[in-house]
Amino acid sequence: MKRGSTLFLRGTIILLGIGVLALCIFVLPVGMRDGIDYRPVIIGMYIAAIPFFVALYQGLQLLGFIDKNNVFSVLAIKALKYIKYCAVTISILYVLEMPFIYIAAEKDDAPGAIVIGLVIMFASFVIATFAAVLQKLIQNAVDIKAENDLTV
Repeated sequence: MKRGSTLFLRGTIILLGIGVLALCIFVLPVGMRDGIDYRPVIIGMYIAAIPFFVALYQGLQLLGFIDKNNVFSVLAIKALKYIKYCAVTISILYVLEMPFIYIAAEKDDAPGAIVIGLVIMFASFVIATFAAVLQKLIQNAVDIKAENDLTV
């Protein structure tokens, strides 16, 4: 497969990473200075950034496997497994963080903050489900490929 076919996806992953990194460096420290009510939310966002960046790295690895026509391999299954675990971790972190988001949103009268937290939580759950389905499909394809290699 040509390397250019995944160039758009690589660019999207890199832009997402730069955006979240900029958020972590420039925006979140301002919230830490604003008051004690925001600190649990911001600390939770910093903690959730770790599995986010791991998932982005695994996504880039998966695109590399696609470029090398090596998508039906154990390495691709492992990358999808890590993406699934990272998405579940992010979702769990936001579930634990929702009471603090609610308190901060009530203080500022900003119900949109709760909606943003819910969107992040459910989006990561959908990504985890999608990665699990892809992992299962690729595992089945690898099993069939191994079975066919043994019969020939």
